[in-house]
Amino acid sequence: MKIYDELVARGLIAQVTNEKEIRDLVDNGKAVFYIGFDPTADSLHVGHFMALCLMKRLQMAKNQPIALLGGGTGMIGDPSGRSNIRQMMTLETIQHNCDCLKQQMGRFIDFSDNQALMVNNSEWLLDLNYIEFIREIGPHFSVNQMLRAECYKQRMEKGLSFLEFNYMLMQSYDFYELFQRYNCNMQFGGDDQWSNMLGGTDLIRRKLHKDAYAMTINLLLNSNGEKMGKTQSGVVWLDPDKTTPFEFYQYWRNIGDADVLKCLRMLTFLPIEQINEMDQWHGSQLNQAKKILAYELTGMVHGEEVAKKMEADAKVLFTGGSEVTHMPTIELEETDFEEGAIDLITLLVKAKIAGTRSEARRSIEQGGVSINGKKIEDIHYLVKKESIGSIGILLRKGKKNFKKICI
Repeated sequence: MKIYDELVARGLIAQVTNEKEIRDLVDNGKAVFYIGFDPTADSLHVGHFMALCLMKRLQMAKNQPIALLGGGTGMIGDPSGRSNIRQMMTLETIQHNCDCLKQQMGRFIDFSDNQALMVNNSEWLLDLNYIEFIREIGPHFSVNQMLRAECYKQRMEKGLSFLEFNYMLMQSYDFYELFQRYNCNMQFGGDDQWSNMLGGTDLIRRKLHKDAYAMTINLLLNSNGEKMGKTQSGVVWLDPDKTTPFEFYQYWRNIGDADVLKCLRMLTFLPIEQINEMDQWHGSQLNQAKKILAYELTGMVHGEEVAKKMEADAKVLFTGGSEVTHMPTIELEETDFEEGAIDLITLLVKAKIAGTRSEARRSIEQGGVSINGKKIEDIHYLVKKESIGSIGILLRKGKKNFKKICI
């Protein structure tokens, strides 16, 4: 199976501008393509991971990826998928975030010998003369068409700033510059970027009288239509200091039955034929598929040795044990104890296992809370400092929420 057909079979492709031309370029290793990464944080997250996997697949098929860091566009912020304007970042913060993303990307993409390029759009955007830019680029964009774009329509009711309105021109100009500087002939992105990407292909065609192509990939959504990569405690990051390997493993291990095969197809490098055989799996077999998914993705992000350790810890946890060495841990201070104890409701909230005290109280009353495998149903229960001791305790709510408590 050629690479383009494999992308289709894995459910990755959402929209393309010129399928015949794109298929030919991709299948024959002639695509020089870019994906943009705005430095809104100092770590990549699960949403970026999907793009990195796509870049890796295409690089393995001899195509050349360009990872475009948004040091320039990060000064504005993409309005797509947002209900409010992004918080403005300083140049120092943006540069710090770019440096962190560079380091992470090298674990997935081979940048040696120009097999892939890493470029920052601050090289051309920050020094632009506004009047010259508007005169050169502005006439190629229709305000009426821009207002019909999905990325703007959803913001019109709450208000769209003129700052954000410029984002489409900035992203289109990125493609225009990459086309001229690096012979970049294709842009990839999530399907919420379609309008911005078309702006780039149109700009190249109108100004340079040459063809460039765009292809969007399906966003990774769960069965409820929400973007994956979010938990009760926040975003699932690739940085182990933000999301521990154990939390990362458990996120995929506990994914919904309806989503596991989709994630195996879109995110892993297992043969598509092997994944297709799992279509007939049900019940406990789907649990096995989740274990495979969690192991494969943890191995890709944190290394195979870490994946093996997380798998071993998960087995201990499943059997009710508490000797889990890599579990996310909350450390209590002396000041957290009053007369040598802390009440269970406070502990559940402090450990972020329960969002509020009322939620913690309900969970205890309903029999969903345990310590070291022992169910606790007393809402006035006190956890004594001496019971935590030097090795800690395992605090658990339901099947999926747990923390190791230490002093």
